[in-house]
Amino acid sequence: MSKFVWLFFSVSGRVSRAAYFLGGMLVAVVQAFPLYRFTLAPEGSPESMMWSTLFMVAFLASLWSNVALAVKRLHDLDKTGLIAVILFVPVVSIVAFLVLCLFPGQPGPNRYGKQPNAPA
Repeated sequence: MSKFVWLFFSVSGRVSRAAYFLGGMLVAVVQAFPLYRFTLAPEGSPESMMWSTLFMVAFLASLWSNVALAVKRLHDLDKTGLIAVILFVPVVSIVAFLVLCLFPGQPGPNRYGKQPNAPA
């Protein structure tokens, strides 16, 4: 469980391309499921209110998780995590996601950790 918390909520350490992509996909599913269920619920119903609340909670948690994953991915590229702010620019964020998924990390230890997919 501690690895899960580290992966999605900590900004220390490094993650590989595969861990970044798979983590990002899991975050997207966690965010999409309550939104999907909300669209199926009758408008104004208690069920609709429940799913909209769950979506907001999932959205806020996934927002931080996306930033934490991106920071660790940038650390694997030996770049500062501050560059992760580009994820908030609508069109640029798609390009940034692709870049972070495709470019290989720095081999061996760097200033952000000894190896990818482990806390610093």
